Amino acid sequence: MPVLPGLPDLDITLRRSARARRFSLRVSSLDGRVTLSMPARAREAEALAFARAQEGWLRQALARVPQGAEVAMGGELPFEGRPLRLMPGSGRAIRVEGDSLLVPGDPAQVGARVAAWARARARDRLAEAADRYAAQIGRKVAQVALRDTRSRWGSCTADGRLMFSWRLILGPPAVLEYVAAHEVAHLVEMNHSPAFWAVVERLYPGWQVQRAWLRRHGSALHAIRF
Repeated sequence: MPVLPGLPDLDITLRRSARARRFSLRVSSLDGRVTLSMPARAREAEALAFARAQEGWLRQALARVPQGAEVAMGGELPFEGRPLRLMPGSGRAIRVEGDSLLVPGDPAQVGARVAAWARARARDRLAEAADRYAAQIGRKVAQVALRDTRSRWGSCTADGRLMFSWRLILGPPAVLEYVAAHEVAHLVEMNHSPAFWAVVERLYPGWQVQRAWLRRHGSALHAIRF
């Protein structure tokens, strides 16, 4: 992998494309990965020269990428839109108590245990919301699946299977509700036409606020390391 020297050095992923007519740089808002797209026959030296010329912009863009904290005992984790302090707990089950998330067991396993706990809460909330919105438009959800997707918050297939990112449970409940309504609306319109957005508006009026929240803060949820 080519490296752009500096403080710190920048790793650059080169991607050749038959469609590319010029060099272009992209910085992922999720993990800070730098990708340089280049014409198929361009030389690597030319690509790196282009990157060096854009170094100022690159470092500014990287500075804006959220630095996700690792989930650990004593740290904070957003859950349903509010921060909870991770504290040692008794018994076997993880539970919310006031502003604390009590996690029993080995502190070294706290990340994996909390992720599994949050995923189970997300499944309950999303399945309930999806069924509720589907009933409002006379449709039925065939299946709800959860993933840790980075490219989208949800999806819908033509046969009624919905997929959601379980990290939605970390954000405000209203955001989760909007995404559930959005994907259920695809049971009527498998597109993003004005007709589709009319269904979304019927199911969740004022959805624009929640969509804007995801655009502003969604990358921070993805950046949390379990």
